[in-house]
Amino acid sequence: QVQLVESGRGLVQAGGSLRLSCAASAGTFSGHSMGWFRQAPGEKRDFVAAINWSGDTTYYADSVKGRFTISMDNVKKSVYLQMNSAKPEDTAVYYCAASPTNVPPRSEFSYAYWGQGTQVTVSS
Repeated sequence: QVQLVESGRGLVQAGGSLRLSCAASAGTFSGHSMGWFRQAPGEKRDFVAAINWSGDTTYYADSVKGRFTISMDNVKKSVYLQMNSAKPEDTAVYYCAASPTNVPPRSEFSYAYWGQGTQVTVSS
């Protein structure tokens, strides 16, 4: 059983930057692909970015491509989401998730473990 914990919640102004972190509080996500998803109020949960364990394959939603960067630190057993040029429409609860696959999936249904989520608010 893997338990994931996100950190880095906060309020940032439009155009600013924020970094989210995700680590395993129990178990390990070694060998897993990791993903970030987000859910705005009244909306479904959407794919944001994903990375495989070796870090050489990444995928991004079109809405964040060029602004967000996902990265994996295999030593610290953490995954990060660097958010730059933030926009008000990035406001959401952000979730990290782990998938026992080599190719990072975009579908939330391919992820077996989820964090509790962390709030990100971008003010205009």
